Amino acid sequence: MSELHDRVLAWYDVNARELPWRSAQASPWSVMVSEFMLQQTPVSRVLPVHEQWLERWPTPADLAAEPAGEAVRAWGRLGYPRRALRLHAAAAAIVERFGGAVPAEYADLRSLPGVGDYTAAAIATFAHGRRHVVLDTNVRRVLARTLGGVELPALSVTRAERDAAAAVLPDDEPTAATWSVAVMELGALVCTAARPRCAACPVEDLCAWRAAGHPAYDGPPRKAQAWAGTDRQCRGRLLAVLRESEGPVHRTRLDAVWAEDGQRTRCLASLVEDGLVAVAGPESYALP
Repeated sequence: MSELHDRVLAWYDVNARELPWRSAQASPWSVMVSEFMLQQTPVSRVLPVHEQWLERWPTPADLAAEPAGEAVRAWGRLGYPRRALRLHAAAAAIVERFGGAVPAEYADLRSLPGVGDYTAAAIATFAHGRRHVVLDTNVRRVLARTLGGVELPALSVTRAERDAAAAVLPDDEPTAATWSVAVMELGALVCTAARPRCAACPVEDLCAWRAAGHPAYDGPPRKAQAWAGTDRQCRGRLLAVLRESEGPVHRTRLDAVWAEDGQRTRCLASLVEDGLVAVAGPESYALP
């Protein structure tokens, strides 16, 4: 695997994007915030919010000291706002149990609210230089093609896939950490899902998928996520009204942004149940 490692790492040295959470000065908290924000959200949308977030809350303690509703407000239009609540809860746990410092151990990270296997491995790897298998969508696609000879990986991570990723992970901790981000970058910039730029790939001649003639994906159908008219869109509209208000909002202002009464009522109730919205009065609502 040394040739595979050498080529990917050399490519990354030249082509890596300059991102604030990758800089030598980036704090572990910056990396952690980026990992929460980048879940199902492109880098271009995360960059300005990440910058604003770190300016306002440069440490976990700064965030934990404010109400959870402020995290939801600052989350803006990144989508999936429950991530903001989980990040706030994780910050509080870091202050309470780890003296305000983002932990480096995988098990400690996994114990934090909202931190699953991928996020714990990513923070340990990218913030602390530890050796862990980091399997995001881009990494999974690159390894599926180069090692497995298939266009796309399975819908969910398999044991075989994890074992293959572990087998190719360099033994040296710093090199392993760089390898993980380099493969991720290769998937984001070159080995993309829809239009891979194979001619620009540093390991084109080592790729099993290319050698097999680029066979098309033949697994279970991958459903495209709808947006218009969905509960997600409705919830987003309702939250936008509350984020833009300095105080409680009367129900009539929420009624004005979504016409379908049954769906609006259902979505508002779900926002309250999720802890993203608080009931402020008989007919008024606010951020928590």
